[in-house]
Amino acid sequence: MPKPVFISFDGLDGTGKSTQCRLLVDWLASLKIPATACTDPGGTAIGQELRKIVLFGREHRISTVTEAMLFMASRAQLVEEVIRPALDRGEVVVSDRFTLANVVYQGHAGGMRPEDLWAVGKVVADGLEPDLTLVFDAPLEVSVARRNREADRMEERDREFQRRVQTGFRYEAGRRPEKYRIIDAAPDVEVVQRHVRREVTRLLTANGWPVTTEG
Repeated sequence: MPKPVFISFDGLDGTGKSTQCRLLVDWLASLKIPATACTDPGGTAIGQELRKIVLFGREHRISTVTEAMLFMASRAQLVEEVIRPALDRGEVVVSDRFTLANVVYQGHAGGMRPEDLWAVGKVVADGLEPDLTLVFDAPLEVSVARRNREADRMEERDREFQRRVQTGFRYEAGRRPEKYRIIDAAPDVEVVQRHVRREVTRLLTANGWPVTTEG
């Protein structure tokens, strides 16, 4: 019997992670592998309200600590309502961001202690962490050029903040190579998706899923 698997996608905004997340879930569906996709922050009624405040609530002055805790609160609800039930059903869960985003954006880039955010994140997620996190990485100018919508509060911060975010993702990925993989997000979407499927195939087969092709 295959084991449930939890995968998260993360990285600087504009690296294409959300697109890659959708493509992966579509591919899993084509293989008849039950998969649940979710977005962090968001994914629940409460999470959507918190997402609006923390990403688009420009009428509020939100401190970095408050910002971090709003993200955490959304995640707590997401774990309880969506992620944990899907894993209990034996599915593959694919989340667009998870705790790593807090550690990088409010920690490495925002000035909070990353270790504190990891500790709070563990409590918030009830000890749950992804089996695999794919960190999408591309040159800063590439990620900025790819954004084709109005910037949210994270995206509109200055170039130095974005550089700290990128450095933070690379640092955290390097700390746990057994759990994190850096994906070069600069090539075309199809090329990146092949790399994503290759990494996910390894994880799925190791957990008993009958994946016979990397698509």
